[in-house]
Amino acid sequence: MSLVIFDDALKHLLRVTRIVNSPSGNCLLVGVGGSGKQSLTKLAALICKHVFFQISLTKSYNDNNLKDDIKNLYREAGPLGKQVAFIMTDAEIKSETFLEAINSMLATGEIPGLIPKDEKDVICLECKNVYMKEMGKGQEPSLLDLWVFFINRVKDCLHMVLAFSPVGTKFRERSQKFPSLFSQCSIDWFLPWPEDALVAVSHKFLDNYRMDARKDVKAALEMHMGKCHDLVTEVCQIYFQRMRRHVYVTPKSYLSFIDLYKDVYTKKYDGIDVEESNIVKGLEKLVEASAGVEELKVDLRKEEVKLKEASEVTDKLLKEVEIENRKAKEKADEVAIVADNCISQKNTIMSQKEQADKDLQKALPYLRRAEGAVDSIRP
Repeated sequence: MSLVIFDDALKHLLRVTRIVNSPSGNCLLVGVGGSGKQSLTKLAALICKHVFFQISLTKSYNDNNLKDDIKNLYREAGPLGKQVAFIMTDAEIKSETFLEAINSMLATGEIPGLIPKDEKDVICLECKNVYMKEMGKGQEPSLLDLWVFFINRVKDCLHMVLAFSPVGTKFRERSQKFPSLFSQCSIDWFLPWPEDALVAVSHKFLDNYRMDARKDVKAALEMHMGKCHDLVTEVCQIYFQRMRRHVYVTPKSYLSFIDLYKDVYTKKYDGIDVEESNIVKGLEKLVEASAGVEELKVDLRKEEVKLKEASEVTDKLLKEVEIENRKAKEKADEVAIVADNCISQKNTIMSQKEQADKDLQKALPYLRRAEGAVDSIRP
């Protein structure tokens, strides 16, 4: 059990310890939830070496179960003479009949119908030896004397601790219905924690908590948490004055606030770690890419030299091709001139041929006549 013992908590611890360590000492602890009532009671019982008992509340837990538990505590405190600290909180009161039994126990030490007649006789006989030791040898005690001795012993050794919250109307109603809860108990009021207590609590929870901050920043954060809680308490009072509605900020809320801060800080810090890891990986990739670019630049320079050499060769070839093209053009021009001459000559020849053909056609009849005349001259 992790506790922060600041000055107010120490005062409450001393009060509870003094009460439960005295015969017939019962106490009523009044304070909002999370004020430390149960924790301080457990610590006080441990300091006094008492048997600490708290009911294990279940859905089926009822009056009979409560009476069975109290009966076992009676046996612990009565015949065995053990000091027992029995705590009951608001949350454990499933029915108001629970308080009726506790009220009767505090008022008279007895609960009607708790122990049957046959068990009473057995308990009285178990207490006889203790009675004789304390009262001394003398007249044989009656069962009534032994029973009264048993009840007084239970009242001295069984210490009832009630932990109630003053919030709501139940506290006032219970004070009217069950007066022994208040008249037979020493009342200890758990007031709101002071600022130094809040700072001490935040220091306890943040002292060993890993934070990426200097000590002065961490101390300032602890102070700020305490002031934030006080500020919210003041705002709740202003809200009540304006809206006439209560909003309670308990020490449990403060502990939840610290846990929430730690949870959010851890998530954000881990998120930053992830982002940092991603950025580092990105930078490594950029460095690798930069190195690759430098290598490519070297290769590019080599390729540029080769490209320059190839360009020079290509330019030389282009110049040679251009010269050859020029020569070819000149040849083509010459060929074209020759072709034109040939075509003109062809045309002249063709015209001469056509004229010759015409002359031939004109001469053919004369030729045929001459041939015929030659044929006629034969001997």
